[in-house]
Amino acid sequence: MDVSKPVLLSSEERVQLDKFVRDYNIQLNPTRQPQQNLGRDDFLKILITQLSYQDPSSPMEDKQFIAQMAQFSTLEQMTAMASDFSKLTSMLMGNEASAALGKSVEIAEGEKTIQGLVQAVTRGGAPQVLVNGDFYDWEQVVKVYANEKESTGL
Repeated sequence: MDVSKPVLLSSEERVQLDKFVRDYNIQLNPTRQPQQNLGRDDFLKILITQLSYQDPSSPMEDKQFIAQMAQFSTLEQMTAMASDFSKLTSMLMGNEASAALGKSVEIAEGEKTIQGLVQAVTRGGAPQVLVNGDFYDWEQVVKVYANEKESTGL
């Protein structure tokens, strides 16, 4: 076999090879899901790789480097904003659940609807309400009534 000559695969052989590699990777780590988006760490790895392998006789131009750093800065700010929005959402859900304390609610649990008085509320990122002796996620609450009369239709 001549190693200096590249080996070309037919399209059928490439498909078989891709399937083999995919199946082998699944065997190695069955719970891994491929990522569709690049994150901050991926961006840094790419930048470090670029800097590590750049040609010293023609280094990266300042404009390119500044543009990449601006992109990284924007990515950092967006990541921070996403984190802040997540915290804000959790806080608003907690406040909303707390405001329902002592009020009648309707909760959707699968096909059935549960009505009752909110007796207690848990804190945290996923607040829960105690209704009729059971805790339910706040996200399951579909209606909150101002008073008992509204929930019974009187």
